[in-house]
Order: sequence, then C-alpha cells, then structure tokens
Amino acid sequence: MRELIFQTMNSTFDLTGKVAVITGASKGIGEAIARLYGSAGAQVVVSSRKQEAVDRVATSINSAGGKARGIACNMGDMNDVQKLITETITAFGRIDILVNNAATNPTFGPVIETNEAAFDKIMNVNVKGPFELAKKAYPFMKEKKSGSIINISSIGGLRPEAGLGIYSMSKAALISLTKVMAKEWGDDNIRANVICPGLIKTKLSEALWSNDKIMHTMMKMLPIKRVGTPGEIAALALFLGSDASAYCTGSVFTADGGFTL
Repeated sequence: MRELIFQTMNSTFDLTGKVAVITGASKGIGEAIARLYGSAGAQVVVSSRKQEAVDRVATSINSAGGKARGIACNMGDMNDVQKLITETITAFGRIDILVNNAATNPTFGPVIETNEAAFDKIMNVNVKGPFELAKKAYPFMKEKKSGSIINISSIGGLRPEAGLGIYSMSKAALISLTKVMAKEWGDDNIRANVICPGLIKTKLSEALWSNDKIMHTMMKMLPIKRVGTPGEIAALALFLGSDASAYCTGSVFTADGGFTL
C-alpha cells in the first residue's frame, strides 16, 4: 500500500512528455524551477538574456539526465519574445507549461523620482513581455486543449513595497493579467495561476537579505523567522505545472513566510 501511494504521488507531479518554457531561468528562482522541472521529466527551455548563461543551466540539466535547451531572450524585446516561441516549437513541437519569471527593477526610491525610461523598462519586462509570450503560446496550448501558465509576481503586487513603487505596480498588473487569462482561456483548458514570493535568497534581493538592519526589522514581522529559498518557490511551481493542480486557475499563491498576514 505504501509503495502504491508513493507511485501515485510520483505520477501526480510527473512532467514526463511536457515542454516547459521558463524565463529568467539562468539564476535564482527561475533556475531552481528549470532544474526541478527537468528532474520531474519535463523537456525544459531555459531562457534568459544571455546565451552563455542559459547554456550553462541547460548543460547542467542534461548532464543530470534531463532534457533542456537554452534559448536567449530579452523579455523587453518583443522580437526576442517571438523568437523564443518560434525556436521552442521548432525544437520540441509544443508548449505545455509557461513560467513567466523574468523581471527587472532598475530603480529604487519614491515614484516621483522614477524617470520615463525606468518606468517603460519595468512595464515592458514585467508585464508586456509576459503578456506577449503567453499570447503567442496560447494557440499551441489551445490546439491540444491543455496548458498551464504560471506567472511569478511578488508580495509587492499585493501591497506596495517601500522604494519599489513602480515595480510593485507592475507586479499587481501581472496578478490581474493572470486572472484575466484564467477567465478567458478556461474554456480551452488552459490554466493560469500566479505565485507571489516574499523575500527569497537570490542575487536580485541580496541588498535586502544581506542588510542586518533590514533583516532585524523583517524578523520581527515574519512568523517563519527566515528568508525563503528558490527551491521552495520551485516546489510550488511544480505543483502548478503538474496535474496535481488541475482544478486550480486564477489563483494567487503567496510564499512569504507569513509576511502579508
């Protein structure tokens, strides 16, 4: 009986035969998701801005017995977004899972000090890019009446974070966009869900978790008294990419140690 339960659990989270595209996958949360998906049997498209960086991760996944291909893509460049879809279909013939993880934040401080160039870059990479990528993946998912879109937002999208006003706004827009996709594409059996991580130990957030004063304040607010790991977000992304979450769509999942309570 125990062996049967174990086999059932394995099959529930099995991604064998599925093709997963993951943006921002050369490091941090995206890399953790790519590696976990690869170990779960998915054919993984590792995407980020630099070809050398995505090739490093893809090679590592392949060396571990998985199947991966690196395709460089700047999510702020819509020609690159189209190229990512075209090369994925050429290589694998399908798209089953799309994880929009790539994000940027070139500015820190009050919104009044945010210039137009920074605003446009944040909105292009964090909102327009994921929208266009999902829209271009949609026909391939619709054709086989199956698909899972997972957008990586932030707790800043639920309540604005100090100094990160436009970034927080972009992440709020991504949450809303996810719900729109879920509502409009549900008839095609395409699911869309969003993950809102809290403080996760990545290079992007190093200025926060390496600051003793900030961490002292945060530890007073966190029920779970530590910083999260990329692997913990990857585990949630595996749930959302697999059949285990077949009845979940339009949902907002926080993984923040209780920070937003």
